[in-house]
Amino acid sequence: MPWKETSAVDERMQLVVAVQQGASVAQAARRFGVSRVTAHKWLSRYEAEGPPGLCDRSRAPHRHPNATGPAVVDRILALRDEWMWGPVKLRNYLLNTEPDLAVPAASTIGQLLKDHGRSVPRRRRHVAPHTQPLAHCDRPNRVWCADFKGWFRTADGQRCDPLTISDGYSRYLLCCQIVPRTTRQAVDPLFDAAFREFGMPWAIRTDNGVPFAATRGLGLSRLAVKWIKCGITPERIRPGNPQENGRHERMHRTLKQHTLRPPASTWRRQQRRFDQFRDHYNQVRPHQALDHQPPERFYEPSPRPFPSRIPEPEYPSDLDVRRVYTKGSFYWNGHLLHLSEALDNEYIALAPGPVERYLTIYFGHVPIAFIDTKYARVLHKLPRNATKKDRQ
Repeated sequence: MPWKETSAVDERMQLVVAVQQGASVAQAARRFGVSRVTAHKWLSRYEAEGPPGLCDRSRAPHRHPNATGPAVVDRILALRDEWMWGPVKLRNYLLNTEPDLAVPAASTIGQLLKDHGRSVPRRRRHVAPHTQPLAHCDRPNRVWCADFKGWFRTADGQRCDPLTISDGYSRYLLCCQIVPRTTRQAVDPLFDAAFREFGMPWAIRTDNGVPFAATRGLGLSRLAVKWIKCGITPERIRPGNPQENGRHERMHRTLKQHTLRPPASTWRRQQRRFDQFRDHYNQVRPHQALDHQPPERFYEPSPRPFPSRIPEPEYPSDLDVRRVYTKGSFYWNGHLLHLSEALDNEYIALAPGPVERYLTIYFGHVPIAFIDTKYARVLHKLPRNATKKDRQ
């Protein structure tokens, strides 16, 4: 016959049965190898609760002197419901705004959110670490980031395309405005308004979409031409690499969480949500990369004012200056070379390139292309077969 398996609960039940059948408590205790105190404990529990009383009970204390108070718990849950922040942001916000409150650790806040159904577990993804694409952004207005938050429709069916502009260093949200169309005519006034209010940055980082870039030629758009004439360098990320504008893309995720779930009923009400989000994002929301402080404490306007008249580019006297004619072409050594229609009636400069065979084409302070002097053609970039022995 196989061995019979018994558990502690079965043994306790047998002890109770033995006593009920006439054995003394001392005899039953010796039989089952426990003390009389232990035997009396299980007998009393059985009398009070029946068979469930023989099961093991939790040894956790009923009260804990360091437990988070109900007022603190209610405050944490209220902030979570209002702003959808995580444990770290909730803790630092309470420490900064309510110093008299006994704020628990971030891990405790995380457990509270989990216990009250306020957190959603995320699927962990293991990716290789990468360097920060905006590592050169070491002060306010060094680089602005701009993009369109993907289009959506309000409850009345109207399409919305929000244009967002932020400062890459401080994460300060400069603009979050719905535009009727994603064209240069629609976004140009918004950039001008930002330049007048905050001053001009040294560079603006965008993707390769219209109107920031063109689909033909050098990819140079008329909007980018205007920025270069103002002394602003257009920075375009590589196609299919949104992580190169990662700080701005991360802001878009927060924007979506707070303003588009669900979208507002009308265009005007949706814009009102964006305006409220911008104020809260800049003045209240703590950012981990900013030592858990809001962007407003790190941003300051640029000392470069927006000119009342767009200046023309100026070049050193030792450079070869050429005019770009209609259809974006210019003459060099008797050859008509096509450059970009965005540069119609503008002036460019030719300078010696990094390799002897090539010339660098400048528009303003920005190198935009190269000339292959051997074959008289314009190149977007130097070919890979440009050897070191050909370098000057």
